Amino acid sequence: MDIYHEPARDIPQQQASDVLVLGAGPAGVAAAVWAARSGARTRLIERSGDVGGMATIGLMSHWTGSTRGGFYQELLERSHPEGSRTNLIDPERLKTVLLDLLQEADVDLQLYTLACRPIMENRRIAGVVAESKSGREALPARVVVDATGDGDIAAQAGVPYVKGREQDGKMQPMTLMFKIGGVDTARAVFPGSFEETAQVPAGEIQALARAHLPYPAGHVLLYPSTLPGIVTCNMTNCIDVDGTKAGDLTRAQAACRRQLDVILDFLKTYVPGFEKSYIVSSASLIGVRETRHFKGDYTLTEDDILQARVFDDWAVTQAHFNFDVHNLTGPGLDATGVQRGFAQKNGYTIPYRCFLPQGVDGLLLAGRNISGTHLAHANYRVMPICANMGQAAGIAAALSVRRAVNPRDLEVRELQQALLAADVRP
Repeated sequence: MDIYHEPARDIPQQQASDVLVLGAGPAGVAAAVWAARSGARTRLIERSGDVGGMATIGLMSHWTGSTRGGFYQELLERSHPEGSRTNLIDPERLKTVLLDLLQEADVDLQLYTLACRPIMENRRIAGVVAESKSGREALPARVVVDATGDGDIAAQAGVPYVKGREQDGKMQPMTLMFKIGGVDTARAVFPGSFEETAQVPAGEIQALARAHLPYPAGHVLLYPSTLPGIVTCNMTNCIDVDGTKAGDLTRAQAACRRQLDVILDFLKTYVPGFEKSYIVSSASLIGVRETRHFKGDYTLTEDDILQARVFDDWAVTQAHFNFDVHNLTGPGLDATGVQRGFAQKNGYTIPYRCFLPQGVDGLLLAGRNISGTHLAHANYRVMPICANMGQAAGIAAALSVRRAVNPRDLEVRELQQALLAADVRP
């Protein structure tokens, strides 16, 4: 590969933040809101033009998985003030709710801004260099929270990681979510998991999908929405792609988009209620399920989840989901995945140590990039759990600033007292 040597140059430096949060998905918004609520001068930067990540611009259908209390519960209540207990997502409404929460907390939000590289002082991160329409600038901070999903800045800072499945590096497939209008929902069927099916006039719906949809598509996942006659579709599929590579993201986006019309034709042909349906919108952000698993002071395992462990240094509590491993080699559920048969009904905890990356100070992880195994990640990667990860990371960042200590040296009991006050209980 030829090398181009970029000339050195001076760039403007913005006013220092106490806490700098990277990425405005559910984990990043939660981290920013709670860092600011905890008294820290907080800046949040996001590469796209909206907040919410997969929950909004990714057109996710609903809050998958669960956890009780904390920021996730607040999101549900703010998103559905009329008292509805639904976990369905109205992406346009949620964008406004998240913006309101950030504004109320006095978070300095900057959209259309990409974190390019870390500013390092020996083994401590002291901020990031960012690029935007305003140019290149330095954003100093006392504590940085990497909530980018892929952990781009943590990786550049030198935090060790494993990408994908431990034995072979394979990662879960990508999906482009889309919405279909004109559906007679009274007649429609809504298989909501790979192990759920329905009989339609032509036969069993999942078998029909495997027979008639182009590989690697071949499963049916349909969800009601908050709007009449509109259904959210989770059926595009692209395997053997790496979400940390722009070329692979481009290939996945194109491959999934080519599947949209084919999937629509399938639904119109085989599924009652879809005869007059049409595509309303597709996501502006492709769904990347898995990339880097960083090495932290503790690595959460599938056994921890199956045993519903309550760690002494808990930071997220009452988390619950299944091993939602999308097939790494085609459509449907992977052989290692367990959905309907997932036997552990109790919530588990995630220890604070999972947020502390090895080898770098001044940095916290939040979201699907925390320290955990491939199979454990298939459980904790869902948005409700990530939102409460962000809440814990934001509070910890603010407390670290207040106490003038590295996040690794924060007394975890102080974090837990703040979480208890926010109705987060083990």
